[in-house]
This record gives sequence, structure tokens and C-alpha cells, in this order.
Amino acid sequence: MAISPGSDAAFSSQRSTLSESPRSKKFPLTEEEIFYMNCRAAYLTVFKSSLDNIISKDQLCLALQHAGRNPSQKTINKYWTPQTAKLNFDDFCLILRKEKPISKAELLKSFKQLDVKDDGSILHTDLYKLLTKRGEKMTQEEVNAIINLADVNTDGKFDYIKFCKLYMTTNEQCLKTTLEKLEVDSKLRCQQFGSHMEGSPERDPSPGPKPSPRIIRKTDQESFSNKGDTRSSLLTTREFRTSVSFTITMGANSKQNSKLTEPNSIKEWQCVQSKGCFFLEEDGEIISHQYRMQIAQRSLVYLTIKPLNLSQAEGKPSPWLSVDTALYILKENESQANLQLICFTELRNREMFGWTGELGPGIYWLIPSTTGCRLKKEIKPITEEAQLVYRDETGELFLTKEFRSTLSDIFEVIDLDGNGLLSLEEYNFFELRTSGEKCDEDAWAVCRENFNTKKNELTRQGFMDLNLMEAKDGEGDPRDLWVTLHSMGYNKALELTEACPFVIDIYADKCKPRIKTVHMEACSGQLEKAICKFVLNKGDAKSMDGYENIIVHTYKCDTWITSVIENKSDNKVIIHINNELSKNCVNNRGLDIFAVEVAPKSTMVMHCFLIKAFCFINLKKIFLLLILWINM
Repeated sequence: MAISPGSDAAFSSQRSTLSESPRSKKFPLTEEEIFYMNCRAAYLTVFKSSLDNIISKDQLCLALQHAGRNPSQKTINKYWTPQTAKLNFDDFCLILRKEKPISKAELLKSFKQLDVKDDGSILHTDLYKLLTKRGEKMTQEEVNAIINLADVNTDGKFDYIKFCKLYMTTNEQCLKTTLEKLEVDSKLRCQQFGSHMEGSPERDPSPGPKPSPRIIRKTDQESFSNKGDTRSSLLTTREFRTSVSFTITMGANSKQNSKLTEPNSIKEWQCVQSKGCFFLEEDGEIISHQYRMQIAQRSLVYLTIKPLNLSQAEGKPSPWLSVDTALYILKENESQANLQLICFTELRNREMFGWTGELGPGIYWLIPSTTGCRLKKEIKPITEEAQLVYRDETGELFLTKEFRSTLSDIFEVIDLDGNGLLSLEEYNFFELRTSGEKCDEDAWAVCRENFNTKKNELTRQGFMDLNLMEAKDGEGDPRDLWVTLHSMGYNKALELTEACPFVIDIYADKCKPRIKTVHMEACSGQLEKAICKFVLNKGDAKSMDGYENIIVHTYKCDTWITSVIENKSDNKVIIHINNELSKNCVNNRGLDIFAVEVAPKSTMVMHCFLIKAFCFINLKKIFLLLILWINM
């Protein structure tokens, strides 16, 4: 049945519950069987099969974390000695019997001993000192990741009551989702786990439901290599009174190579660096710097992108470090209009994303991207406007200390090559962003004559004096200064809320890469084409029942999920999306219910999800560290 012009293919919401198998209805599970089912769920979140062995300390730690444990290094060493080569599923079950999960009451008790004001929160400065100075010390990046959790941090304080509640809820939901997936997959229902079977044929005569044959997978068992599972919406295709629905369950992949690691010989490689920034426009569109890179000869290349931390205060990281970043690498063939997607920075190490591989000689475009899930319009009202200028007792005009600090941060962002000076090219990107105009050579010559420069480039002090001159030209009226600040993403409290600066590092083993900033424009157009092409090639595809020409392609990695709609029909279709069932994630549109129109014979990025499964990454370490510290 074809979709008629203007008909709706809808994502409709229905409440999802854990299905009961025929076996569980007739014979309730024993406590022992529930234990092994939970063991299996945790194990299969890390491994494709329970027949796979744990072959490293990191794998053991990850599997225990998925089982709700928080192993210290001492605990890991107890089970993984110098003589250990591997552990199997049975070994894992024995460890879980000995290592009991931490209860919510224990967590709250641990935090409460650190709550000096007894108000349910801990100052960020105190938390930072605690986690980096005592017990199993955390790195600055790990602490920053905790402090940047928007749901549990406000006004410089960490709300541990909310954190404990969110931790326990997320644990329960992820376990429930994994158990749901085990329930519906016949392969895993029939699979032997170590020396334990889920149930004998006598007690479980009914086979489990088979997965839909419409699911197109890159590997047979990839759907069970998920970490931080996230329940997405239900899809319903409707035409008049006819409707067909099916469920898409999406989770982040748990590929063994998903962790970004530096090449061993990287210190011998040649490196270049460039900075840039994502800016949020009034209409919600995101623009950023874009780059051309030249590789002179075939080389192994290591590229990374991460948010740029501007904060100098210990324990107070820049709030935009939680913004996800990515870098798409496209090769220029005959012209700029003919760009071929090569790769993107899929691997991750904390807030840094990267890619390692071989690139041949040629010109490449580097297009930064963010899902927009974390970089959104600010909604909190600002009650008091920061002061930018003041006059001393003689009436002379000066910039306030706070404004000078902000200008110094802006200088750091627009100094794209990081040499501590602003070239005309760098300054013009700033001018285009703030005024829409460029500074020509004659104006730049005047600037060099009147302000501090070095090697024909503007110094930081020269940049300060230039803004002071603008304030004096306006006789102390700060309105023009505020135009500049708002354009750069600052609010009235001088907080950077609608921009995210980033830094790109490029290493090559055979030649020194060259990088040049060429544009500052929206991340659409070429990038959307590249994303669509990538998701179609690498993602899972599922056609709508009864509508073979409407296909949903889904690509999943550790931190985000992207869905692309492919409309192969000759008519436009309207897709209604309802994300009200989505859990443990945020989407880039900021709406739970919305619609997109997909033209005939075209593809479209439907939405991106950013997964907030912090309980399955290093943030779980916070609980263990606090408990260890209290018991010291």
C-alpha cells in the first residue's frame, strides 16, 4: 500500500512494559534464576555472547559496573592477578555473588558525611578537592564531567540527593531494557550461558518471538552489543483509518574499539592545531568555523576535536565541556562541490572525540559538528546585568575587571592558530561574526599604528585597547559592546551560554599537515548530505511494515544516536515523531513531539539523540571514591 501525497507516517507513543514470557506466567522465576538472568544481562551488555571471555582488567571493570557494582582498583586486582589470563561467565557470576551492589541508602549516607551544611549539596570546590586529592584520585576531566551534569548541578553546588536518585533510576531502567531485549530475542533465549541454562524445555515449551526479518544488520548480533540502552519512540504508519506500528529500540554500541587511544609513536609525528567555535543563532541554527586540510603524502593520521576549556579556576571547569563535538572529514576531488565523505571522529575519550587511519595525499575539508542536544537557547532569566565599563574619580573611562576577563577569553577563542596574536584573517572572522563586515588592509594598517601589535598581528593588550576605544567612542554607552558579546554567545551575566569553543589537533607520521580556516557558516548543506550518506552506509535499516519505500536508518555510537528517513517513493511523506517514551537521553530538536516532511526520492536527518547514560561510564567512580574516602 503506497503512501499518498501528504499522508502521515507517524511516530506515536505507547506505554512500553516488560513482556512476560509464557514460562514466567506459568512458573514464576526463582531467586536463583533472577540472579543469573541479571548476570547474563550485564555480561551481554559488554560482550556479544556469554561464551566470550573477559580478557582484561578494563573489561572486568566495565562488566561489573554494568552489574551495578563499583569496583575499586584493589577489588579488580583481587580477581585479576598477574597469573590471570581470562575469566569466563561462570567466574563473573561468582564475583557478583561476593561483590554486593551499593544501595541508595548507603550512597546517601556516604554523601551526607561530606555535607557540611546539611542541605543536600556539596560545593563544587570541595568536591573537586576531595575527588582529586584523596583515595582513588580522579582526573580533572572526570571531575569536570560530574560537575557538568546539568540535572544535578546548580549555583556551584552538586545535588547528591538528585544524583543518587538519577543513578538508581538509570540503573534500573538500563537493566529493564536489557532484560526486555533478552526476552524477545530467540537466539539469546536459546543460548547457553556458561554451564547455566535459562530454563529446561520441560518448563519452557514456548519458543520466544523471532526478531523482525526487516531489520538489516551489519553483524548478526550487533543489536546486543549495546551500552546505555535508550528506549526510543514507537513508529506508526497511518493512512486514514489503517495503522501499523512497530518499535525501534536504540542504544549506544559497545564496540571494543570505541575508546580513543593515541598511537604509540605519536610523539614522533608532526602536529598542527586550530581552534574554532560553534555559535547558536537566534533561530536555533548552529554555525561554526570550517577548514581545509592538505596532506602532502600518504600518512597515518590522528585527528581529535574537543571543547576548549577557558576556565582557570580550580574545580570550576567551563560549563560547555558537556557539549558533544564531532569532526567530519571529506575529500575534495575535482571541486569543492564534489566532496567525498571519508570518516568522522567516532572514537571517544571523555570529552575528546577522534579518528585514526590512513589518508592519501590531497585536499580535505574538516567540518565540525554538534548534535545540538547540549547547545540550546538559554531559558533562565538574568536579573542583573553585568557592568562593562566604569569611570574613576577623574572621569576617565576603564573596562571592568569582569569585562576584561571576558575579552581575554574571547581573544583565546578567536586566536585560531593559538600563537597568542591575532592576524588580519583571524580578526576578520571575529568582525564577520560581530558586525557582519570585514576589516580591509587600510583599516588594519591604522589598527597596527594605534594599538599594540607584534609581527603585524594584534596582541591581547591591543585587543583590550581596541574595545576600550569603542567604549570611549560611545561615551561609556555599553550597547555596542553588548552587541559584540551577544554575537559571541555571552548573556547579560557575562556567561558563555550560546557558544562552544573547540580545539582541533591533527597528527601525521609522514608529513606535516596544513590546515586553513576558510568559512564560518551553518553546519548544514554538505554536512547533512555527508551525515545522511554515512548513516545509510553504516547504520541499521528498518522499513515500515506495509510501506517498503519508507526506511528508517539508525546509527548508534557510545554517546549519540542519529536517525535518517529515506523516502524512496514518488510522493512526499510527513513523519510525526513522538519521543515521549525516550529515556535517559536528550534530542537535538528540544521537542518531544514534532513532524518532518521528506520530499520524494530523498533522505533527511530526522533527529539526533545524546545519551545521558552516565552511570555506565567513569562517573560511577564517584560513589566508590567517596565511600573509600569515608572509610579511610
